[in-house]
Formats: sequence, structure tokens, C-alpha cells
Amino acid sequence: MSEGLRLDGVCILKDGVPLIEVDATVPPGDVLTVMGPSGVGKSTLLAFLTGTLPRGFAGMGRIILNGEDVTDRPAHQRRLGILFQDDLLFPHLSVGENAAFGLAPGGSRADRAARVSEALADVGLSEFEARDPATLSGGQKARVSLVRMLLSEPRALLLDEAFSGLDAALRAQIRGLVFDRARARALPVLMVTHDAEDARAAGGPVFEMEAWRPSAS
Repeated sequence: MSEGLRLDGVCILKDGVPLIEVDATVPPGDVLTVMGPSGVGKSTLLAFLTGTLPRGFAGMGRIILNGEDVTDRPAHQRRLGILFQDDLLFPHLSVGENAAFGLAPGGSRADRAARVSEALADVGLSEFEARDPATLSGGQKARVSLVRMLLSEPRALLLDEAFSGLDAALRAQIRGLVFDRARARALPVLMVTHDAEDARAAGGPVFEMEAWRPSAS
């Protein structure tokens, strides 16, 4: 079985006009960085991968994850974890409840609580379960978002400008944490970013996106 994430002849069209063309493979634990100017369609590529393309867009090509074609599967069955620039924590839930939101249904309450506690401790947030998200720093919120995503047991990780809201020192810290956890779990990572330092830190290939132009006849 072929492992990793494969974008096989992916082409995204807007109102019938080609916008993005990508053909790439991301091995387990590696990072493919996608860069390009605003409006070129980087986030649209992620929407195609997650099965959430907005109206007016259409996708062609296949998404192969660990040897399985997931192109036509519903979004919730693709098992693609995604982190955004905003932490998107639920303000009415505690830190532990936010993290537990990533767990699949089932299991005893004690087992679920133990999994959440262990995952939070793994990112330096021991005994944070009862905390109100509003009391957390930006870096702590980013860690809770990472824990929630990892507890969903994804088979690949997508980063949509995930570090751009953090200051330089914190950005490097959280970025390293995310990459380390992805490598430890052998998760292929596709990262969309404007920041060249993100690409350097990832250490993998960089796909430069440009506005699509039809070939001259």
C-alpha cells in the first residue's frame, strides 16, 4: 500500500475556468509547503481536500490517502485534520471539553478524560482541563487546537496559515511542536503559508502557486 498523501492530477475550476493545478506526493511525516500571493487559491485547494469546496468551484483529479481514494468520501470520513490561523475554540466549553470534542464517540467517561489529560500534558498543558479558554494565551490556545485535532486521529494534517497570528518567538515554538507531533505520528502535512520562514522550518519541498493563465495558442 502506498503511504502518505497523493494529489493525483488535481485541478480546481472556478465557474468552469481552471484556477489551480497540482500533482504532488507528501510522504508520511514530511511537509509540502504551498506558497503564493493572496487570492491565488491556496485555501481553495485545502477546501477541495477536505470536501468543502464552496459554490462556483469544481474539482478534478484524485485525493489518495495511504493508498485509499478519498476523493468522493464525505468530509467527515476523510480523516484529514486541519488547523487554521484562528484557534476556533468553543468559548462556552472548558479546555478539556474543547479537547474532548476531537474524540470519536464511545468509551467510558474515565477513559476519555484520561486521553484528554495525557494529550494536554504532551503539549505542556497539564491540569488545564478545567480552564476557561478566555484565560489562555495565544500559544496555549494554539496548543489546545492542536490537541483537539490530534485526538480526532487524522491520517494527514492540513495547515491553513496556522501560525500567522503568533509573534515570531511563539510562532517558531508552536510550528516546531506541530511538525514534531506530525513526524512522531507519521502524518503527511500540507501547509499553506505566506511566510518563507515557515517553509524553511518545514524542510520539505515548496510548491509555488501562481495565477493560472491559459497557454498561448
